[in-house]
Amino acid sequence: MAGNTLPFKSNYAVSSKIEPFYKGGKVQISHDEQYIFCTCGPRVNILQINTGKIIHSIEQDDQEDITSFSLSPDDEVLVTASRALLLKQWDWKQEKCTRSWRAIHNVPVASMTFDCTSTLLATGGCDGTIKLWDVVKQYCTHNLKGSSGVVHLVEFHPDISRLQLFSSSVDCGIRIWDLRTSKCICVLESHYSAVTSLAFSPDGQTLISSGRDKICSVWDLKKKAVKRTVPVYEAVEGVVLLPGKSDYSQMGVKGEGLHFVTAGSKGVLRVWDSSSARCVFTQMLPDAPALNTEEADLDPRSLMQLLPMPRSNRLVTVTAEHNILIYQMPALTVQQQFVGYNDDILDVKFLGKDDTHIVVATNSSQLKVFELATNSCQILYGHTDTILSIDVFRKGSMFASCAKDKSLRLWKMDLKSGRVHCVAQGSGHSNAVGSVACSRLKKAFLVSGSQDCTIKVWDLPDPLPDVGCDVMLMTARLTEKAHDKDVNSVTISPNDKLLASGSQDRTAKLWSLADMSLLGVFRGHSRGIWCVQFSPVDQVLATASADGSIKIWSIQDFSCLRTFEGHDASVLKVIFVSRGTQLVSSGSDGLVKLWTIKTNECVKTFDAHQDKVWALHASSKDDLMVTGSADSTITLWKECEMKQSKLQQELSNLLHEKKYLKALGIAISLDQPHTALRVIREIRQQEDGIQELEKTLLKLRQDQKESVLRYSVVWNTNSRSCLDAQAVLQVLLTHLIPEEILQYQGTRTHLEGLIPYTERHMQRIGRLLQASMFLDYMWQKMRITGGKDSVNLDDDEEMDSSPQSIFIVDKQPMDTADIQESLQQQEDEEEDLEDPEKREELLDEDESVSTSKSAHVNGVKLNGVNRVEDGGQVSSEESEDEDDVVELTTKFLPIESMDSDPSKTADIR
Repeated sequence: MAGNTLPFKSNYAVSSKIEPFYKGGKVQISHDEQYIFCTCGPRVNILQINTGKIIHSIEQDDQEDITSFSLSPDDEVLVTASRALLLKQWDWKQEKCTRSWRAIHNVPVASMTFDCTSTLLATGGCDGTIKLWDVVKQYCTHNLKGSSGVVHLVEFHPDISRLQLFSSSVDCGIRIWDLRTSKCICVLESHYSAVTSLAFSPDGQTLISSGRDKICSVWDLKKKAVKRTVPVYEAVEGVVLLPGKSDYSQMGVKGEGLHFVTAGSKGVLRVWDSSSARCVFTQMLPDAPALNTEEADLDPRSLMQLLPMPRSNRLVTVTAEHNILIYQMPALTVQQQFVGYNDDILDVKFLGKDDTHIVVATNSSQLKVFELATNSCQILYGHTDTILSIDVFRKGSMFASCAKDKSLRLWKMDLKSGRVHCVAQGSGHSNAVGSVACSRLKKAFLVSGSQDCTIKVWDLPDPLPDVGCDVMLMTARLTEKAHDKDVNSVTISPNDKLLASGSQDRTAKLWSLADMSLLGVFRGHSRGIWCVQFSPVDQVLATASADGSIKIWSIQDFSCLRTFEGHDASVLKVIFVSRGTQLVSSGSDGLVKLWTIKTNECVKTFDAHQDKVWALHASSKDDLMVTGSADSTITLWKECEMKQSKLQQELSNLLHEKKYLKALGIAISLDQPHTALRVIREIRQQEDGIQELEKTLLKLRQDQKESVLRYSVVWNTNSRSCLDAQAVLQVLLTHLIPEEILQYQGTRTHLEGLIPYTERHMQRIGRLLQASMFLDYMWQKMRITGGKDSVNLDDDEEMDSSPQSIFIVDKQPMDTADIQESLQQQEDEEEDLEDPEKREELLDEDESVSTSKSAHVNGVKLNGVNRVEDGGQVSSEESEDEDDVVELTTKFLPIESMDSDPSKTADIR
């Protein structure tokens, strides 16, 4: 940046993403130890170990979940099995399906494995059968029957000349199958629970099996008998034999006998001597507190799989939290750790001297520190409940966290090793601590805001403890009852003299940090405040609220200087960028917006998340930005030049020229659902909107129709855009045959997502229609002197909702004869109702009148209601609750009052 001028930011581009890639199921390492294969719903994701990036994603066309998969030992062929009972063979490097065939199993495949030659594939089904396939000649070679229940484990003997297959099912036995005769030659019985893993010795004469019955059995395969039973006192999920040639003295291996490693429910890696049945080494998960053995089976840190990497002398473990850890032997130090699934992202901050790391708070009690270069992660234990907020000190080596466990903790990073440790903790709040802020000028104090409506100021220990020292205790120096409801956000001014707080009570307050005296209150939001932020240069405060707006306040006179409106839902976070001249906000609508304060305009809207964006932070150099969402995705953004001059400007021009087909095509090519929705709305606002929308959608390519259908599912979940979604769905479902729609990717999932929301919208429209029919009926029955007997509404005429009187008032004095005539007419009607025949005629007449009239509701928002106020004024007011029912009651004043005050002719409330 030249001179003192600072150009406004105009655009951010997605630099990288940390997305869910593993949600449970099988994990396999490639033979060359470069890739990790793991399942995630209908996909198999391939993770490159060196970079931590997903380089390939193999996805089922029918969107059915993958139940099992196997990679051939030569790393060439990948075979997947899905709930659709299909086996598919993939060229995974090209992400291309080369062959698919029926699995013949009557139920899904539960397990599969290749033999060492990469030609034979064994599949174990939930129907108790095992089938062998020649993947080269493409036919089924064996059908092995005899197992009871689900066959969850199949393994070939490493010596292919033996032609033996080992399997295990729910009967807890290990069956040995002779593939020459297709018969079971032996059943190894020792376990009383499911057998989870098998490991063969190098000479193929010894087998070690593990089970959830808390034992490991060592088998002599010549005698087909148990040599030794090793009690391990935990449910074992994986066992791996240590190679005999390497030196494992650091792991307690001293003799030459067989030693094996177990992983199980206690989250512990342990080394066992098979000859003596003794545990010779124990390694805990890094930085993790000791587990309560009584509750260990339920602990999320339990190890679910253990895999060898013999070439690089490493081990891989998979935890119940879907974390994948790589250990380097013989020291068993954690080399890399990948997080398969993050759950909701609640907060994220840059960390490290040059913003090399990010620290993430998810919907759990652990913090996750990611190294951005490799996506490797360190998990920090300490809190006992969900962590809600994080804040970082300047220069980024220390940060604080707070959680629902009513405590806050101080963490410090070792800049040399990159390891993070807890150095101090404090407790004192009586409810969850929802926000924490660090001092700006120097590392002196913390401020916390809680759901107990108080704010506490904490002094840091002096001197600050080093990494590796005992955790010190912090005590609160000041406590102040700050708000009437939850304190959602606290922030400290750049000079460490002022504190601002935002609360669910719709106010923000300014405090003096010296004595926590109240300096002023900011009032103006109509909903709770989610975030407060001081400008780094000006004496102003920014607040983000659930009312969908952002406000800039003067801290001199507490007046509102600017209001920014553009989000369709709650604004959850706001930060200053470009030295305080611009804002970036994130909201419940999944959008991130860039604002210029001086012009009060939204420069750019970024659509990269599918759910609430809770987390937002800018790097110290102001060139990077990170966002975290409830869709489990962390997105890293990098400032870039405005590249929309071609596509985005062309899109604006096409909309202006009403070339909707090209405009919609560009929006789909940019993968921007929000922009596509804007195009759909532009089309529907035309006079012939329905015909234009129909013509535009039907001209799209098949892949574009798939994208529009996918977007419609998301639009349909929001009452503000559900009408647009339903219009799109009407066109697609009316003009496309079902067979064509079912060929679209993920159609079944999309339709399942559409049904409940559509039913909900229909119920709400039904209630609105009932209310409007009731209003129509009341208008029909009103008789005002000097006016018409009834108000006629033609079916082709829309209801006029402009603020004007709907009654004609007769200002002439009412004659007594007229009153008597009116009363006589009313008595005649009552007499008619007493006569059954006449009453039936009148009811039929009323029913025909009321059903023939309907009030049109075109353009009316589903979450809005029309309220008719005094004097016939009509106003529209947004209702947050989508299920609000419009209740209309009428109240008539006595006839005598009309003479004295004509304005009180009727009052509809």
